[in-house]
Amino acid sequence: MYVAVKGGERAIDNAHAWLAEERRGDPAVSELSLAQIRVQLKLAVNRVMAEGSLFDPDLAALAIKQSRGDLIEAIFLIRAYRTTLPRHGASNPIDTAEMAVDRRVSATFKDLPGGQVLGPTFDYTHRLLDFKLAAEGGVGPVATAPATQGPVPHVTEMLNRDGLIEEAPRDDTPPPDLTRTPLELPASRPLRLQAITRGDEGFILSMAYSTQRGYGRTHAFVGELRIGAVAVEMEIPELGFAVEIGEIEVTECETVNQFKGSKTEPPQFTRGYGLVFGQSERKAIAMSLVDRALRWKELGEDFSGAPAQDEEFVLYHADNIQATGFLEHIKLPHYVDFQAELELVRRLRAETMAMREAVQ
Repeated sequence: MYVAVKGGERAIDNAHAWLAEERRGDPAVSELSLAQIRVQLKLAVNRVMAEGSLFDPDLAALAIKQSRGDLIEAIFLIRAYRTTLPRHGASNPIDTAEMAVDRRVSATFKDLPGGQVLGPTFDYTHRLLDFKLAAEGGVGPVATAPATQGPVPHVTEMLNRDGLIEEAPRDDTPPPDLTRTPLELPASRPLRLQAITRGDEGFILSMAYSTQRGYGRTHAFVGELRIGAVAVEMEIPELGFAVEIGEIEVTECETVNQFKGSKTEPPQFTRGYGLVFGQSERKAIAMSLVDRALRWKELGEDFSGAPAQDEEFVLYHADNIQATGFLEHIKLPHYVDFQAELELVRRLRAETMAMREAVQ
């Protein structure tokens, strides 16, 4: 706590009480339940889980309610709570080829093994306000379909069979954990992917958009976008084999990118990859574009100076919690610092006026 703030503890307590009152709103209006937030604001819940690095829809809904809908504040709450949790071990890598698919589309191949599944999407809506939703209890038609059961092979395997796309890099070395060790540069690809998937959706979206406009050598097709549930397994030493401990919903995106070759690699397609908790396809696509842009060095490309290719710029500025903390701390008392600046400006002005008078 700032020393200058200590004298205002009573004011802070009153501010907290006022905040609680504003959070509740008009008592005549029914209070939002966590179940309502979790089920009806699912995309907001998904973003909080993804950028908070904790898959728990109930806690994410609680954070959204507590933060009055400020998703970055909710992400902050989730990350802070996450640090209090014990870690019992590490799960095995999830197998997305075994995903129970709710949505699966490809922009590169029309006919896919297993078919394309449009699923729940805004892509084909007219973006017109639906005033039926404003009616109390108004419910539109409900159509549900069972998820496609795996295995559902990845589209890029079709290109891989013909040698037209780079081999998917495989490294069984346990990756560093960004939640436990500070980010250091140069960063490995697994570390970069961790930082990007935790990064602010708006920032990653802007970086991805910049690559599409020519700042980063990314000319991508969505090889495949899939959303669905995957099993999480964990090795149990006492048993000697892995057991399923639950399942999570994820969005996975693989982009196929033009590549004319370099000094070290032949002409072929290259990959970009994105994986995010929950249904978050905008973030997954953006993540895959930024991932590809950051791979310029390992693919032997020249650095064009684009922001999305600059590892330090992207990774050090993607985290919305760090950005918010540094941005918002300037609204807290800086009386001593400002007085020093004020005295400096006054002295410089006096010296400048004295010099002008001497010249005259």
